[in-house]
Amino acid sequence: MDSDFGVPRELSELQKKRAQYHPELPPCLQGITVRVEFGDSTTCADPSSTNVIGRAFPHTFGQPLAHFLRATAKVPDAQIITEHPPMRVGVLFCGRQSPGGHNVVWGLYKAIKIRNPDSVLLGFVGGTEGLFTQKTREITDEVLATYKNQGGYDLLGRTVDQIRTTEQVNAAMTACNDLKLDGLVIIGGVTSNSDAAQLAETFAEAKCPTKVVGVPVTLNGDLKNQFVETNVGFDTVCRVNSQLISNVCIDAQSAEKYYYFIRLMGRKVSHVALECALQSHPNMLILGEEVALSKLTIFDITKQICDAVQARAEKEKYHGVILIPEGLVESIPELYALLQEIHGLHNQGILTDKISSRLSPWASALFEFLPPFIRKQLLLHPESDDSAQLSQIETEKLLAQLVEKEMNRRMEEGIYKGKKFNAICHFFGYQARGSVPSKFDCDYAYVLGHICYHILAAGLNGYMATATNLKHPVNKWRCGAAPLTAMMTVKRYSRGPGAVPVGKPAIHPSTVDLKGKVYELLRQKAPSFLMDDLYRNPGPLQFEGPGADAKTYTLAVEDQDYMGRMKKLQEYLDKVKSIVKPGCSQEVVKAALSSMASVTEVLSVMTTPSFGGHQPL
Repeated sequence: MDSDFGVPRELSELQKKRAQYHPELPPCLQGITVRVEFGDSTTCADPSSTNVIGRAFPHTFGQPLAHFLRATAKVPDAQIITEHPPMRVGVLFCGRQSPGGHNVVWGLYKAIKIRNPDSVLLGFVGGTEGLFTQKTREITDEVLATYKNQGGYDLLGRTVDQIRTTEQVNAAMTACNDLKLDGLVIIGGVTSNSDAAQLAETFAEAKCPTKVVGVPVTLNGDLKNQFVETNVGFDTVCRVNSQLISNVCIDAQSAEKYYYFIRLMGRKVSHVALECALQSHPNMLILGEEVALSKLTIFDITKQICDAVQARAEKEKYHGVILIPEGLVESIPELYALLQEIHGLHNQGILTDKISSRLSPWASALFEFLPPFIRKQLLLHPESDDSAQLSQIETEKLLAQLVEKEMNRRMEEGIYKGKKFNAICHFFGYQARGSVPSKFDCDYAYVLGHICYHILAAGLNGYMATATNLKHPVNKWRCGAAPLTAMMTVKRYSRGPGAVPVGKPAIHPSTVDLKGKVYELLRQKAPSFLMDDLYRNPGPLQFEGPGADAKTYTLAVEDQDYMGRMKKLQEYLDKVKSIVKPGCSQEVVKAALSSMASVTEVLSVMTTPSFGGHQPL
């Protein structure tokens, strides 16, 4: 092998101790036998997209949910798998680095070897490009030794992060056939798992025996839906960032003369920024989803911050900390429109240094207004998914400059009579995504690795490994698998019954729910955060002691046990069937009909395409 991937690490004493930590498994994953219960066929959250997705994925849409059961479970129709012939499985990292990814590989390897020592796990070196060129390394205990419970993706590495074009899909299929793989496990986020769904469908159509399994691993926290409560890496990134933010908060309070503008990773959504705000209590959070909903301009946001600075100055506070999600630039209407126009010119093959002269009049005026450093960053070529290079666009510096300019104007006109405004800017991203994973992420990733084997043992294709009930201890987690197609939606141009689906079905990023409990908690606390300096330091990552088992607010506050509710609903339906049988009393039949008619009417209204809140943007 001619790369540095998989080279044994030199571990510090702390890393060695963490490498010795062995994650716990829920009871349903313990033992040799695999027990699986299948639920009803699945659909998708948006009823109006059902036909579109069904036509695009005829072989993998509508597959049932799978629940993995503990040995003592008494489920008469469960499938019990006791024979485990040798299996060949491939695994690759497809997406940005996220703490805990290595533990998925470890969990998968352990599950495979426990069932049959002759099974083989092959890691694709260099991510998707390694898959296309069949560049592999066999995963062994020796290879894994210094990567257990460690951060990064350097066990195997990652590259272009996509399996999308016809050539790429064909190369992937050829690799799976040539290597005689029974399964292919793809570790990544929304884009990677959308590609995995398409790959599974293509394999099924071509009768390729390789089964495709996805794993939700992304620091952005945006691969959330009714089946996925959180993503591997999100817990770690939020904890590491929150400690950094808290350190800056204490620095600001000590010097009493700086405003810190901190931009956080998270791509287009603000989950990381929201969680970090609840953990560290900065003075302000500019939430991208709020900005998009209210259609706030860059000047509106500047005014909000300036008004806050002035209000704090009236209390003789001349310091503060402001969090900014990296996706904010795409949430501000005029900047997003400018980016779309620039990307359109890129797609036409216009040279970068010629783009500014080809902009429409309004876009040109906005472009010229912006500082030179932002102009240069907006002109960068878009990512592979046509989004802006958000990590390279320094929105925090733009806001800091605009706020400083406005505060100087207010001072000159006598509107503001406090001290001169001073700003310091930071971008916290790479410092966190390469971190040693938290205890939660170590456990979660390891469990998902084991679930991947259970999915393959059950012969399932086009599924994502899922664990729910995650705010509780590991021994209470529910393990299962959900079809990737059940997580898909079709983007549309507008809301309402007249909206027409456009584009390909995909798993789209989940935005912050502005009606959810986590957002409501932030809104309750925001006024005191702004004025009272209630800075909080969650401390460093811990594997033992106080705080080791703490969960994110995003998990602890929301009531997300969708899979548990589905099982409970099935129990009620089965109970109704057992009570209402031919020969039961007339009164029982009447009561059942009345109740069922009422429930059916309510559910029919809720699942119509025009029902508010179910249309994806």
